[in-house]
Parts: sequence; structure tokens; C-alpha cells
Amino acid sequence: MAENPWQPPFRPGTLRDRILEATERGLTSGALQPIPTSFLPLEDRGISFVVRVVDSLRRKQQARQTQGKTSPANPFLPCDADLYVADVSDTHVAVLNKFNVMNHHLLVVTREFEHQERLLTAADFHALWRCLREVDGLGFYNAGVVAGASQQHKHLQLAPFPLSEGIEGLPVDQVVIAAIEGGRETVTHFPFRHAVAECEDSWCTDPHAAACASQDLYARLLERSGLRVEPGKMTRPSPYNLLVTRRWMMVVPRSQEMFEGISINAIGYAGGLLVRNEEELGRVREAGPMKVLETGGVALRG
Repeated sequence: MAENPWQPPFRPGTLRDRILEATERGLTSGALQPIPTSFLPLEDRGISFVVRVVDSLRRKQQARQTQGKTSPANPFLPCDADLYVADVSDTHVAVLNKFNVMNHHLLVVTREFEHQERLLTAADFHALWRCLREVDGLGFYNAGVVAGASQQHKHLQLAPFPLSEGIEGLPVDQVVIAAIEGGRETVTHFPFRHAVAECEDSWCTDPHAAACASQDLYARLLERSGLRVEPGKMTRPSPYNLLVTRRWMMVVPRSQEMFEGISINAIGYAGGLLVRNEEELGRVREAGPMKVLETGGVALRG
């Protein structure tokens, strides 16, 4: 086993370098096992969705089966030294996603076990904004299995831009920003329940200030999207996805994980869907990406 590389919290400007170093180390050792995909655009309601078709998920499925037979293993305690990126804070560490579809996909994990269904705290947001300050991308949280979470240990995720070669930003950026600039907390293009709001420019430069401010915004969006949180309760109100960029935040309540066998997580509500084969691709084409997301979310009434 590789020597434990734990280091003090990263200095500004070094996170991207550490991600690249960890990627090289993980590929060399075999700890990092990227899942090759091809992708194509699919237009729906004026949004150019990106649909990825996976070449094979066999390695990931085999790893889960092996893990289940050997122990109730938590892959984050301890984390694989070859996937370790950096200590983000006293409460969080950054590691690479072992089975990554997107390059340099980062997991921001609590050092101590917390359940993935617990509400996010100021410490969670502080860790996320420390990473977003260094690396522009999509931060997200899958709150529970129904929301697409594959591990019970609490972890946020950061997918650096570009998500794929030739893709700039997020497919939903334009409509979300238009809604915010129009003074709205919902996007007219979306047929599912959700709430959006603007993030302050200063949050990237001051993660400490961002921690409490963004936690307050998150609580407001949970309520606006119909997810009630009882005072003093830290468990989730119900399944949801949280999406965060340097410019905006969005909460999407969830009703089910799958659309006809196709799993949907927060990336779906950013405009990116993942299918395992041509048959599933055909289902998405026939229904349309928005119908897929509406089915996984909570449909608007009236």
C-alpha cells in the first residue's frame, strides 16, 4: 500500500495541481479507473442536453459486488492513498472519484462518518467553497439513494469545467441565469419542482463568509421547493439534489431515482444524462430529457 500522503490544508492555487498529481498517481497504480464514454447533444425546450453513452460499467459493478461480500466497507474511511488529493479543512478531505466518467471528478468527504441523508452544514459549505475558489466547476450533493447517491458516507462532489472536451459550462446555465436576472426563483423551462438563486461573487474569495451565507440560502431554497425542515432536525426532509456553481444555486426535490432503468443524479438537472447502452439512449430520445427529469423529480401541478 502506498505511503499515507496526508498533508496540511492546501494553499491557494495548489488544488488543481494536486488533482493532476493524484490523477497521474491513481492511473499508474490502477486505483483510478475511468469509465470511457461517448457523448452527443440532445435538444429539448431550447436546452442542449449532453447525453453520455457508457462503453462499459462492468468494473464498477464488479467492485461493488466484491465490496459487499468482503465487508460493509466505507471507501472513504480510510480513503485510498492513491486517490487522495488534499486536506480541505479540519472536517473535510478531497479525493478523486474512483470510477470517474468526467475528468478530475472530485469528492469532498467528511473526515468522520456522517450519513448522506443529513442536511448540509456550514462546515460542508466552507469545504465546498474552498474548492470552488480554486477550481471552477459544478458542485453538487445527492441527498440519499433516491437522489442518486451511491455511498452512505456524506460527500459533496465537484466536477471541474470543462466537463468534457468541447463543452463549455453547463447546458442549463443560460436559462438559470436568465431566471435569476429576471428576479425569479424558478426556471420556466423546467417542468419539475425546483428553486434557484444567485450566489454572491465574494463567496469565491472568502469561503468563511460563504459558509454561513450559502447555508442560509440553501435552507431558503429547500423551503421554496417544498422541502420542509423541522428546527433542530439534521436528517433530510426528503430526497433532493443540490447544484452549486460560482454564480448560482439550485435545489431539486426527487421522487424516484430511475427513469425506465436510467439512474438520475444532480448532473442530470445540470443538463447531463448518463445511459449504459444504445437501448437506454433510445428511451431518452423517445421521451425527451425533460420528461426523464420530470419523472425523477416532482412534477408541477396545474
